[in-house]
Amino acid sequence: MTEVDPTNKMAKIFVWIAWIIALALLMFLFQDILDEQYNPNSQPEIRLTADGQAEVILAQNRQGHYLASGTINGTAVTFLLDTGATQVSIPAHIAEQLDLVVQGSYRVQTANGTITVYKTEIAQLSLGNIFLYNVAAHINPAMKADEILLGMSALKQVDFYQTGKQLILREPL
Repeated sequence: MTEVDPTNKMAKIFVWIAWIIALALLMFLFQDILDEQYNPNSQPEIRLTADGQAEVILAQNRQGHYLASGTINGTAVTFLLDTGATQVSIPAHIAEQLDLVVQGSYRVQTANGTITVYKTEIAQLSLGNIFLYNVAAHINPAMKADEILLGMSALKQVDFYQTGKQLILREPL
């Protein structure tokens, strides 16, 4: 009968543990890079023009979308800018966290068909140093995403233009 060397067995266990720790560290380190690629605007670039207008400069993410961190009524949220959306569209699970008041319901046509949404109003919405007040929005129970679609009910209150892979939003004079 052969005897198993306990030090050899322990060495193999430590090698496996080292590999697991190394992989966990790599995942931890690369997660920040992946997050930055998904939302390069977690802290949007802000500035003031010579006329004193607030500007926000957003970079495209890898998919060509403009995501940006902002606030609704002082609570941090992530926006996905969507010029094809008539209203700001808030997933129901986020609207619940924001304590938004429902003001009735109506039907809308979405890319996924016709659904019932719930009218609400956002008292204050901010994106960088741009602040919007009393913004029409709806609560969308069909949305499962963690981003709020920043539609034209908000975007029509700012001037915006794209240059290269940047989108510049500016409060109007």
